Amino acid sequence: YSITFIGKWSQTAFPKQYPLFRPPAQWSSLLGAAHSSDYSMWRKNEYVSNGLRDFAERGEAWALMKEIEAAGEKLQSVHAVFSAPAIPSGTGQTSTELEVHPRHSLVSFVVRIVPSPDWFVGIDSLDLCEGGRWKEQVVLDLYPHDAGTDSGFTFSSPNFATIPQDTVTEITASSPSHPANSFYYPRLKSLPPIAKVTFVRLQQSPRAFAPPSLDLASRGNEIVDSLSVPETPLDCEVSLWSSWGLCGGPCGKLGAKSRTRYVRVQPANNGTPCPELEEEAECAPDNCV
Repeated sequence: YSITFIGKWSQTAFPKQYPLFRPPAQWSSLLGAAHSSDYSMWRKNEYVSNGLRDFAERGEAWALMKEIEAAGEKLQSVHAVFSAPAIPSGTGQTSTELEVHPRHSLVSFVVRIVPSPDWFVGIDSLDLCEGGRWKEQVVLDLYPHDAGTDSGFTFSSPNFATIPQDTVTEITASSPSHPANSFYYPRLKSLPPIAKVTFVRLQQSPRAFAPPSLDLASRGNEIVDSLSVPETPLDCEVSLWSSWGLCGGPCGKLGAKSRTRYVRVQPANNGTPCPELEEEAECAPDNCV
């Protein structure tokens, strides 16, 4: 099979706190395995291994590779390991090839969301063989997951270990339900897919095959993709009001006092515009002149 991973993490689809620098939005290398049902790389509502924690938090693949190799040697559960290069931006694609086997027809992989506390996308035990026949093509939308090892809320949160460790959960537009969360979009029923993966069965020997991703690249997948990018509205968020200022004015007459607030999040993609940032009220002057 050829596998093509397409990042759809754009500022239009995900405008809240979108990382533009130090580091900008990007994807780690893809790491996966073809395996039997005896092996699990990661699973929703279960705890990740130490190797996957290192990969989800820091993009370090060595420990995870060792775990996969050990499972292959001990249980004969892993047939092959595959990887694809990192993508240096939020949108773009990377591809590789993998070989599956009748007794090892399941595929799992992970790609780290960079920057993030411990967030990733991936597939858990996709079966490429159904009813005794190999699938010709599989296309899946991918959504962000939390590895449960770091409690940061935003893409650039400092390292803050989750103690005790939590299980893998999917991040949605409303969960975690904290306004500071980078994926918190209360107006959306669900997040748009942040990535997509396509598996295509190869008809020839993999060595003689030119992957279709080369053709996709020549057409300019960035342009084709941008036509269908959803525009996620981001509402303006403002701070609480400051305290009222001193009341100033002439003696014997009503004076005026004011208070201010500031913009915490600028609106984007036709989100709710910002309200007034300054307010005045009548008052009796403190020190009249």
